[in-house]
Amino acid sequence: MSPDRLRPHRGQPRLRLLHLDAGIGSSALLLLAAQGAIPGFDYAVFPDPGWYPAAVYTHVRRLKRIAADAGIRLIHTPAGHPTAAHHCRAPALPLHSRDADGTLARLPNGCARSRPRAVESEAERLLGNLAADATPEGADAECAVGLGVDHAAHATRSEAERLRFTYPLLDIGWTRRDCRAFLFLRGLADVFDPLCIACPNRSDSSWAELKATDPAAWEQAVAVDAAIRHGYAAAAARGMPSGSTYYLHHDRVPLAEADLDADTGPDPDQGSPWACRDDQADNGTRGGDAT
Repeated sequence: MSPDRLRPHRGQPRLRLLHLDAGIGSSALLLLAAQGAIPGFDYAVFPDPGWYPAAVYTHVRRLKRIAADAGIRLIHTPAGHPTAAHHCRAPALPLHSRDADGTLARLPNGCARSRPRAVESEAERLLGNLAADATPEGADAECAVGLGVDHAAHATRSEAERLRFTYPLLDIGWTRRDCRAFLFLRGLADVFDPLCIACPNRSDSSWAELKATDPAAWEQAVAVDAAIRHGYAAAAARGMPSGSTYYLHHDRVPLAEADLDADTGPDPDQGSPWACRDDQADNGTRGGDAT
């Protein structure tokens, strides 16, 4: 979709929101707003699946301080992740699979839309708290999303009728590399797009970093990987045929035994908002359309 078709309509929104997923793009947008380089936000909404490594939450606390200094309130809203509470419900994850006949495939990404949905729900809640006649003209709410021009193909419209997504990084022509450079110059060189603890979109380097820096999270991921090896009771209904085996690691080996020295695997930025997607290199996906 062309970015021009996604630009906001005329008129002032009643609310200006930032989808603060704590990744590279949204962190850059928060700093740009805090410095007055782009229009500010009323709220920064952090959609939390509840299953990030500790380093992500440390970064969110840092962003909360930056937001507070700029008069932007950070709202922590749940973006439920079923696997976090019940390992056996892992079909929400885009697992790597091997069928009984040796065919390699992946499951569809059932969790990719959880963060946008959480932001949309929070926007509706905030709008419901406003007086009906607050600003009769213009948009109800706009929410800025941190997609750079290198991910412009993933720009989309909100599914919430009263909310429009905007893409300020597209307007100023910034890529992820530009955002990284901007964050580096402001002392935030350690920002990465967040991935859940047991996200199958992790590259080898990402798994290796998790293992080295957060042993407890690594052990969680290893336990989840073992738990999902043969699917679960209703697996067939989600495109998990009998006899297939499922893995978190792209080599389709137990995570605890995976070789993490070679940096191969899914694109390491697949956890960014709207770019979190299925890797269809292995003969496509099953159980529905890819996200």
